[in-house]
Amino acid sequence: MKIGFILGHKRPSSRSWLRQVIGLLRSWGGTVDEIYPGRDMIDLSKVCIEHDLYVLKPSGSDLSLSYAGLLHGLGARILNSYPVTATLRDKVLTTQKIQRAGIPVPYTVAVLTAKHVHELLDTGPLIVKPYRGHLGQGVRLIRSPDDIRPLGGVHLAQHYHPPDADGLDRKIYSIGGHIYGVLRKFPAKTYEEKKGTPFTVGPELLGLTKRCGDVFGIDTFGVDIIISDGKPYVVDMSAFPGFKGVPNAATRIADYLSSHLTLKRPPAGTTQTGTRL
Repeated sequence: MKIGFILGHKRPSSRSWLRQVIGLLRSWGGTVDEIYPGRDMIDLSKVCIEHDLYVLKPSGSDLSLSYAGLLHGLGARILNSYPVTATLRDKVLTTQKIQRAGIPVPYTVAVLTAKHVHELLDTGPLIVKPYRGHLGQGVRLIRSPDDIRPLGGVHLAQHYHPPDADGLDRKIYSIGGHIYGVLRKFPAKTYEEKKGTPFTVGPELLGLTKRCGDVFGIDTFGVDIIISDGKPYVVDMSAFPGFKGVPNAATRIADYLSSHLTLKRPPAGTTQTGTRL
């Protein structure tokens, strides 16, 4: 079986879970190719389906996402699908869809200028982030006019809800419907802070996570949740996140991907053990 990983600009490092996933799939009999549209030229006249399954992790590359769109139009099997990934890449669309589903999110406004941010600041501190942001880049906490900077494009401005006593974000990951929680400091600076600490996801957050997945019809994704004054708020969602802090993440993801193909998987030690949706 041929698997194509549609990636962004850079080759995953040797220590990354993605590199480990690719190695596992190859050891289980899969032919795995790494595709970098964000780095290479694409001859549009020659784009065709060459793999049984594509895994889409564009890592912020618009060209990689467009390449997946070309394959989608030809009928390729893609995880997660191009329409879902494209929507989740756009925080304006994502937030509105989650909000319409009745899932709690901070009050959110799409803004284009620093003047808009200044006007909103009268209602209290804000989190401002690029609407197509990636890996937390460009996210800023605005408490006063002195914190405001030129935006340089469309941003989301959300009312800031300070986290409760522990001051930690809840990063919740779904891998094939199995749920894993990681407590993480924001902004995370060191590798250990980025890795975070695993925690057992309780019924309330489990329900929120399931509802987020149902909105987009996917079972592999990540959501960021903060708890403020005892109330959870979904502040971000991604189609194929980094899964940092999930124990044995590479094996769990490879096992999930192989379930979509005919691969010879090891009989034990690779099954999912997270809370099941």
